[in-house]
Amino acid sequence: MICRLDNIKLKIGESENKLLHIAQKKLPSLKRFSIIKKSLDARDKGNIFWVYSVAFSDEEEAAEPALDKLKNPPKVAVIGSGPAGLFCALRLIDRGIIPVIIERGERVEDRKQTIQKFFDRRILNVNSNVQFGEGGAGTFSDGKLNTQTHDGFNKEVLKIFVKFGAPEEVAYLNKPHVGSDRLFKVLQNIRSYIVERGGEYLFNTKVTGFVNSGGNLLSLIVKDAINGSESEIAVDCAVLAIGHSARDTFETLAHCGVEMQAKEFAIGVRIEHLAREIGLAQYGKNYANLPTADYKLVSHAHGRTVFTFCMCPGGVVIPSASEECGVVTNGMSLYARNGENSNSALMVQMKKEDFGADDLFAGMRFQREIERRAYESGGKNYSAPVQLYGDFAKGKISSDFKSVKPTYGAGVNFAPLDEVFPEVTVQALKAAIPDMDRRLKGFASPDAVLTGVETRFSSPVKIIRDENCESVSLKGLYPCGEGSGYSGGITSSAADGLKTAEKIYEKYKTH
Repeated sequence: MICRLDNIKLKIGESENKLLHIAQKKLPSLKRFSIIKKSLDARDKGNIFWVYSVAFSDEEEAAEPALDKLKNPPKVAVIGSGPAGLFCALRLIDRGIIPVIIERGERVEDRKQTIQKFFDRRILNVNSNVQFGEGGAGTFSDGKLNTQTHDGFNKEVLKIFVKFGAPEEVAYLNKPHVGSDRLFKVLQNIRSYIVERGGEYLFNTKVTGFVNSGGNLLSLIVKDAINGSESEIAVDCAVLAIGHSARDTFETLAHCGVEMQAKEFAIGVRIEHLAREIGLAQYGKNYANLPTADYKLVSHAHGRTVFTFCMCPGGVVIPSASEECGVVTNGMSLYARNGENSNSALMVQMKKEDFGADDLFAGMRFQREIERRAYESGGKNYSAPVQLYGDFAKGKISSDFKSVKPTYGAGVNFAPLDEVFPEVTVQALKAAIPDMDRRLKGFASPDAVLTGVETRFSSPVKIIRDENCESVSLKGLYPCGEGSGYSGGITSSAADGLKTAEKIYEKYKTH
């Protein structure tokens, strides 16, 4: 017998062992028990509680059947080792297809040191940074695994993360996160699994060309980022999981005739508040006994939609440039989420008329221009331009910080953000922040710090693929994940990686 119980409420601090006792009363011969959902109900600040769903059975858990494997597998390259590329590689291996993973950046151990060098000494490695390297941009964020998509692979993604070392709660929390510190170990475990089964990683290796004949992919031209040597890798197909920031690869694809189209995106700032103030606003006086508070806000007070994204409770704002002479921000928090500040991207939706819809790469150049203005305003040394919200609202340059101190790791410089952004962005932010304050008291605190700029919300182009995840213009190329315009965030990108691997398996199992 398999049973499920929903809407079980536990007080804050009450032991989860009570859930097992409830299940055992329902089914004394219980052999299996699991939490399948856990969420916090904070609608009434005077009565906050956890809500659970549990599943249990008097039958032993059956082992998952092994996936069928190809007897004559194709030669497959996976370009990029972010969530889309890695989860694609994992599924390919389980299907008997042994991939080579080509990553322009470094393995995560080396990448951490390179990024710290950028934070401390402003030495930027354009091939290995917060955007590029093992794990992709998500490695240095928060490891948030919640998603608004309803892909059938989403639950499987969570299980795989747990399998490779993520906390077990990731499989059932309403808003799961791994934390950047724990993601490092997860990535190392995934790499070990892939290598032990014959997979190969080529780190510090950038794809610079796609050789084809008659619209069919034949091989990849790759360049060693250390010594500059080039070589050619013959492939039957290649998964393109390059992330949203590989602008040079987008240009290479265009030169090779790969069909793409411009797409809209968003730009904005990172907004920082004291974590305790967000906790007080969300949970009331008992906030210290609860997980660090998060939020998700949307405003339509202006003609442009403004929304929060990648909210990092108890986190920091990090330098995330991948091109010289540009400033880019992102948010990062560790598993404990115990930092003094909380931050979020505060994004304004851009439209094609803002950057030129007729030019495929106009949006990319638009992003770059904003980043370079931020670099100039920050002092031309990768420091970020900042402004207190109270001063931003008044059109005044800030002169000192108050209760909120910035956490951006490469230094900050007071500068007017209205000289960095287009007028429509500035006005949208000025309208949205007080509007959001109506739903989250204190969001419009004059002490809140605005740090520019957040420009890598999503890819500025979409690589067109068919229902089988294959490029419509270059057979054998499988665009996948955020960089190709088919996902947004870790979970949906990983799910797209699994989906793409299954499409490759389906194609070749009939050959």
